[in-house]
Amino acid sequence: MNRRDFLRTSALAGAACMIDWQTAFARGTKDKLVGRPWPGWKPGQLQVHFIYTGVAESAFYIMPDGTTMLLDCGDHNAIGRGKLAVPVLPSAERHAGEWIARYVERVNPNGTDVDYMMLSHYHSDHGGCERFHAGTVERDGQTYALSGFSQAAETLTFHKAFDRCWPDYDDPIPLIDRKSADNVEHMKQFYRYMKEHRGMQIEKFRVGETNQVALLKKPDKYPDFSIRNICANGRIAAPDGSIIDLYEQRKKENPATLNENGMSLGMILTYGDFRLFTAGDFSDNIKLADGTKTVIEEQLADVCGTVNVAKVNHHGHYSMPARLVGALQAQVYVSCVWDQLHNVAPVMERLSDRSIYPGERIICPGIMPAERRAEDAGKPWLDDVERASYEGGHVVLCVERGGSKFSVSYLTAADESMTVRSVMRFRTERRGQKR
Repeated sequence: MNRRDFLRTSALAGAACMIDWQTAFARGTKDKLVGRPWPGWKPGQLQVHFIYTGVAESAFYIMPDGTTMLLDCGDHNAIGRGKLAVPVLPSAERHAGEWIARYVERVNPNGTDVDYMMLSHYHSDHGGCERFHAGTVERDGQTYALSGFSQAAETLTFHKAFDRCWPDYDDPIPLIDRKSADNVEHMKQFYRYMKEHRGMQIEKFRVGETNQVALLKKPDKYPDFSIRNICANGRIAAPDGSIIDLYEQRKKENPATLNENGMSLGMILTYGDFRLFTAGDFSDNIKLADGTKTVIEEQLADVCGTVNVAKVNHHGHYSMPARLVGALQAQVYVSCVWDQLHNVAPVMERLSDRSIYPGERIICPGIMPAERRAEDAGKPWLDDVERASYEGGHVVLCVERGGSKFSVSYLTAADESMTVRSVMRFRTERRGQKR
């Protein structure tokens, strides 16, 4: 019996249908929700739906008072990767922006109204692009492609957008399309139309602020909820309020471009005892003036503190250095996947490594495809990968009021039935000292 089976058996002993909330690390597929449609959101819950399409990254947040946010809504030609592509679900008949919008409609307590949208950084798998789209539209004298956010906006109404370099697109240097797959011009056109003709507000994401992304409906009812902006545009907010500029030296060299991944927006979300880390694709290696290199993610280790759930940076593609993993000490890692080269073995080994920090943890990729499992067969870290990921699915985090307990569920992505396939329930742990 391996560690996975031991944990599952221990957690389920004497409870064929229920898993005790007091179990710190309970896993299994016999939860009362399994086989039923997702029950939806209840006031007081924090839910984060990591939506699987197989071609993009997207997460829909339902905050305790019903305030909502769509963080990233990408679309790009992942199918063109050939053997490196992963299953596109539910199918390739619709583009990702439409699938994502349909998913949001099913779970959103506010119907098609979404309070916030946020682009973590200007790459097509996070926001869509001009070259891979479901069509183009011409309205009010403007033409733009229906891809990612702009396609979702055909159904959803976004009231405010957070962007890393609005309104001049020049932070930290002028933003340009450095390769055809990027979505800079696409997002500029979309923002312009939404602001001028749909009344959407656009606000620059401000590093170091708490509650710029704020509860809008009943904020006084949930004083233990907050969102702290920890990184954007190559800058990181330290706990003492100071801002670390990681590209300060490089900017003096007048670079034509900077790594867009290193520009990603990042946040720490706190709800009572619970904490969540998310930072887009935040990754880059910086060459210093003396010729040495530093890993940009390592700088987050000094500001993030421990969390309970962490979204894996850059889809698990050569990211998440040991220093950051050791700082986060997460109980659960969620990884958004659209390629066979995501969740590469060195990253998975670090996430699983008990010498970096002790304690159990579970790794929840959107999919861990058969090809990857065959290539990595026998690797110890596979014991920490939730088996529901083998078929692919939407990963749903649900934090109960006060944050003392939470669950992570897999919903089928093969169709739109929202059928629950597995449920893992957790007691919120305080790992390490810095929170």
